[in-house]
Amino acid sequence: MTDIALTEAVQAFVDIGFAGIQVRVNDQRGEWTGSAGVRELGGTAKPPTDGRFRIGSNTKTFVATVVLQLVAEGRIGLDSPAADHLPRFALDRRITVRMLLAHTSGVFNHTGEVDPDGTTVPGLPSIGQDWVDHRFRTYQPDELVRFALARPARFAPGTGWGYSNTNYALAALLIEQVTGRCYAEELQRRILRPLGLDSTMTPGAWPGIPGPHAHGYYRYQHAGQSRTVNVTRQNPSLLFASGDLISTTQDLHTFFAALMSGRLLPAPLLAEMRRTAPDSNGFGLGLRVREASPDCGGTLFFHNGSTIGYGALMYGTPDGSETLTASVTGGDAEVDLATEFPKALDRLLNAFRDGQPG
Repeated sequence: MTDIALTEAVQAFVDIGFAGIQVRVNDQRGEWTGSAGVRELGGTAKPPTDGRFRIGSNTKTFVATVVLQLVAEGRIGLDSPAADHLPRFALDRRITVRMLLAHTSGVFNHTGEVDPDGTTVPGLPSIGQDWVDHRFRTYQPDELVRFALARPARFAPGTGWGYSNTNYALAALLIEQVTGRCYAEELQRRILRPLGLDSTMTPGAWPGIPGPHAHGYYRYQHAGQSRTVNVTRQNPSLLFASGDLISTTQDLHTFFAALMSGRLLPAPLLAEMRRTAPDSNGFGLGLRVREASPDCGGTLFFHNGSTIGYGALMYGTPDGSETLTASVTGGDAEVDLATEFPKALDRLLNAFRDGQPG
């Protein structure tokens, strides 16, 4: 990595419309941290490089790790029916624990779906003015699951792939049923405390972010007008176990390095986690793979996440010796997520892997 290349790549995210970004890179040469943009609209201070943020779907990697630890202990069968542990939901018995983690269960996503033709199938309030009006509402985990199960399955279990936050709500409830402890407590006991992740928390329904942090904003259209709202405070219970964690780039680095190096799972289950499902865009079990040749820096494992106002990046080499973790915050500008964001991300990853294209 080079300081200049990374600094320019970080700035590129602000140039395409994000309010701010903080990045941490760790490799054999040491650690690099940087940030760009502003901590708060109207201010001049940059986002803190040790600031907390909402990590969105990176939460799923933590949850999948706990489930696989229970598999390693023989308390859960990876290919056993999830219904065996969650009888109250009358789940299709063809849905296995693996299918929940791999998004191959067919269970409707409680935050909404998009049909192949682009038609949106609404879920609970998760975008636009509807979400803004309900962003402090508290949802119960069972409420999320029952809402999803009341909708038709997207496909027969194991016959397709479809990203669904409900899969991970079910996975966390399975953890609770098997261990007799709440998901947050089990996460603390198995991962956060052993790794010293003191800045990572499961907020439940609490809307705040403790300690230093950048503000997140939501720009959306309503009644033909563009609106921007400060959404730093929001009730994360809508994303129970699928996107509710708060963390830092340092804690994400520590966690992902430990996971990739084999400290959290036995080798056979880490291999299962990394094995991708067909037609899944590189998804395994709470993990994704970015395949590349050695000339392009080699394979990276990752999971990215987003909640309204915040985005998170978590990348690492197969042995965990190199990681990139980051947070971006939304601002008062339209970000082209389809075209410009992938370009900025590729530039950052190329800088992380010594500027190698691919």
